[in-house]
Amino acid sequence: MPQASPRRLVALDGLRLVAAVAVAVYHYTTFWHLDGEHEPVYFLPHAAKVTVYGFLGVELFFMISGFAICMSGWGRGLGDFVVSRVSRLYPAYWVCIVLTVTVTAVFPIGGHLPVFTDHTLADVAVNFTMLQEPLGVHGVESVYWTLWSELRFYLLFAVFVVAPGITYRRTVIFCAAWMLAAAVAPAIGNKAFTMLTVRHYAPYFVAGIVLYLMRRFGTTPLLWAMLGLTWLLSLYSLGERVRLDPGWKVALWPAVLIVTACYGVLLLIALGRTDRLSWRWLTVAGALTFPFYLLHQRIGYIVIRYGYEHTGLSVGLLVAGTLAVMLVPAWLVHRCVERPFGPRMRDALRRGVEAVRAATPRPAAARPPGVVPRRRDLALAELTAWTGPREPVAPKR
Repeated sequence: MPQASPRRLVALDGLRLVAAVAVAVYHYTTFWHLDGEHEPVYFLPHAAKVTVYGFLGVELFFMISGFAICMSGWGRGLGDFVVSRVSRLYPAYWVCIVLTVTVTAVFPIGGHLPVFTDHTLADVAVNFTMLQEPLGVHGVESVYWTLWSELRFYLLFAVFVVAPGITYRRTVIFCAAWMLAAAVAPAIGNKAFTMLTVRHYAPYFVAGIVLYLMRRFGTTPLLWAMLGLTWLLSLYSLGERVRLDPGWKVALWPAVLIVTACYGVLLLIALGRTDRLSWRWLTVAGALTFPFYLLHQRIGYIVIRYGYEHTGLSVGLLVAGTLAVMLVPAWLVHRCVERPFGPRMRDALRRGVEAVRAATPRPAAARPPGVVPRRRDLALAELTAWTGPREPVAPKR
């Protein structure tokens, strides 16, 4: 089947930043007391009822992740896949934790903010593992819950697709099996199984994978059917996601339209309709997305609160200005942390993987046809594989 040549998809980079900004606008304009007493809807009565749908940026993130992880993992072994994910996520993540804890300690604000809970040193230490969610520890940022969903996706994809060798057939089977498991999880009623299948967000990850298969191998009726199924299941899960209580009833139909539009835009990228885009700034935008997402919430709240108390600017200008301001630390983390330390961590982890591979016994060479080894030779070969070669014994005189 025809295969697309690997290239940087700048439209995908730009879409990442759109998703991150949507989530940030949602956080800045809902569910916190901007002046310590009133929520943003008090100042933005009309805009807040639109920006509340910014939470769907998370769904777009997961679709992009499915597309990008399948694309970057193609042709890689398990060790290389794990190395690429760890070196991509952890350096910026660790630094963003330190920055968030430091800034919120130096500039504390109150005002009924549930995310501004006191964190012990043990809580912060657990956050460094990125496993705070399953361990029942509060995240330094509430947005960190999405990282646990990403990690479960990486685990499933690594175990069932990358480890046995990524192929078109195996990837399609994985997508179908995962969708089935996520759909039947509520009927099974096992908490561990439901958690592992990432029930609410599996359709978005699978949609991204299917869209990448369309780009790499071309469209087929099977892939169209799978994409349609993920769309239907994602719309079904929106019913629970839209059960928000910001002080007014959040309608479902705009969320349906937004998610459908996300499918449409990613489909255009998969079909190559955006390949002519070559704006370099989109690549930079994609690079800033991860640190911006990790830093925007608590530090952004502080910027808005202090701006409101000391500048007299309108809330709309404060929100827009804060979005621009938060791009600065995001760029610094990318430039001073991700770019220099990501490759160093990747090289160090690769050396570790190579050491493990070198220490792992290789399977014996295939014997010529018709030659049946003696039982004693088989036993000796098995013993040598576990204990190493025997020391030579001097001949008896």
